[in-house]
Amino acid sequence: MLASYSTYVVIFIPILCLIFYKFIFRLLGIIIVPEDRIGLVTKKFVLFGDKKSLPEGRIFATEGEAGFQAKPLAPGIYFWLWIWQYDVVLQPLTVVPTGKIGLVLARDGKELETGSILARKVECDGFQDAEAFLKIGGRKGRQTAVITAGSYRINTLLFEIEITDITEIQENMVGIITTMDGASIPVGQISGKPIDGHNNFQDADQFLNAGGNKGLQQQVILAGSYNLNPWFARVEEIHMTEIPIGHVGVVISYVGEDGVDISGTEFKHGNIVEKGFKGVWNEPLGPGKYPLNTYVQKIELVPTTNLVLNWASARSESHQLDKNLSTITVRSKDGFPFNLDVSQIIHIPNYEAPKVIARFGNMNNLVSQVLEPTIGNYFRNSAQDSDVISFLGSRAERQDTARKYIAEVLNQYNVNAVDTLIGDIVPPESLMKTLTDRKLAEEQKVTYDTQKMAQETRQALEKETAIADIQKDIVKADQGVVIAERVADAAVKKAQGEAQSLKLQAGAEAERVKLQASAESERVKLLATAEAEKISKTGSAEAEKILAIGKAEAESYQLQVSAMGGDNFTQLKITESIGKEKIKVMPDILITGGNNEQGGPLSGLLGLKLMEEMTKKQKNEENPAE
Repeated sequence: MLASYSTYVVIFIPILCLIFYKFIFRLLGIIIVPEDRIGLVTKKFVLFGDKKSLPEGRIFATEGEAGFQAKPLAPGIYFWLWIWQYDVVLQPLTVVPTGKIGLVLARDGKELETGSILARKVECDGFQDAEAFLKIGGRKGRQTAVITAGSYRINTLLFEIEITDITEIQENMVGIITTMDGASIPVGQISGKPIDGHNNFQDADQFLNAGGNKGLQQQVILAGSYNLNPWFARVEEIHMTEIPIGHVGVVISYVGEDGVDISGTEFKHGNIVEKGFKGVWNEPLGPGKYPLNTYVQKIELVPTTNLVLNWASARSESHQLDKNLSTITVRSKDGFPFNLDVSQIIHIPNYEAPKVIARFGNMNNLVSQVLEPTIGNYFRNSAQDSDVISFLGSRAERQDTARKYIAEVLNQYNVNAVDTLIGDIVPPESLMKTLTDRKLAEEQKVTYDTQKMAQETRQALEKETAIADIQKDIVKADQGVVIAERVADAAVKKAQGEAQSLKLQAGAEAERVKLQASAESERVKLLATAEAEKISKTGSAEAEKILAIGKAEAESYQLQVSAMGGDNFTQLKITESIGKEKIKVMPDILITGGNNEQGGPLSGLLGLKLMEEMTKKQKNEENPAE
């Protein structure tokens, strides 16, 4: 129990002493303001001789009037602030953290100027000197000035403080500014005129005092941190303008003074002005990043490398300028529609880029207004002068002609035509089928011709092979002819010898041999040309041989007859015939007379009868058919 009582004593006695102390001090009119506080004073009434009432429209006193006192009590000890006359409230200091700003709303002061929405800045030590604020013309309402990071002794009864973030612009970003206060934008302009000295719109009073316009501003702020009053300036963060390599950026400015056209008398399609004036700038921007205000300036990218545009289905380059281009459909002289793909390569020099943009506005308009109709109509007109087959066959020539024609046309628009290429040519299916059938027929004809030639070659080969096969027979026959001739010659010689011998011996045998050799020679010769002729000549030779032999035998017989006499020669030949033919000289039956006597009448009759039978038998044997 004693311990609990001691604890209560330790806790409550200091509290009671503090309450008693403050109560006693307040009764004595003493106010102590700690270092981290300020005292907000309200005067309940005024004593005799003091100014008793506030000026009309005012709610804070600056001259000791009754009411809210503008001047707070700073840290320290104050006397004669009696509890019955003054009400003092201790309030913490106003602290603005790092990365924040304080926006100030004044509850008292002069009325805002007509047309203004923000009160101009007055020298009041960052709103810590409320009396100075009110005495030198501070106006009620939202203030242009802000308080930055730090601690402030601000009378929060007079000034309402709103803590907000500072403005951060990231890397590679640009801040587009729209001001809420200022003079109206001049007629004909879309943004406020550039103003110097306002420290990137952080000094709103400098901007307004210099005649800055409310609304969209031409000037931008770059990456960094800014103490911008959001009641004065609204910020929109956008990406920096990037111009890639291989391109230039033609600037089209919508703000600025009207400049003098420097495009020359020959260029009549738009004004080109110096940098900083309204219109198309004559100096394009090279590759890089630029902090441009794209609300008042437009950048048109123009490729300075070779640019390929495709008139083809489902094929587009990465630049997408040809995304709306399609295969060109043309009609030939013979009435067939067919499609062809075309690629056009162009180049725009960087010094010509402003003229292209001044003429067309952008690259898409160049494609749609010039390239698409020019190239499409050229090939449509070209196709009408030719049939499909001829068009297909003269592709190279037509491509070269198209390149020259299109180059002349594009040169008038400050565009260089590098090349024109014809891609796929797609004739109608019906014609393609006809061409295919014709080609197949031609190929079949070639195949047939080839096969025919092969057959003829094969026949010739077989003929040559047959000739080669019988060549040995021919050679053999030729050699046989030669041999036969040689044999014939030999036979002739032999025959001549034999004939001579026969002449010498009998006068006829030599001629027979000669004729026989001649016949044999003719037979051999006929074998070399044809079998039929051989047979014919062989027969002729045989006939001549027989004739020759007959003649030789006749001459021999004549010589023998002359030498031996007719009877003797006859007997000799009969004898030879009997021996050669084996003729029986003696009869099979010999009839004789009696007493072994030959002759007589009976013997003669029997002999005749026997001879007659023999003769009949011989005829039957020679002619059995009879």
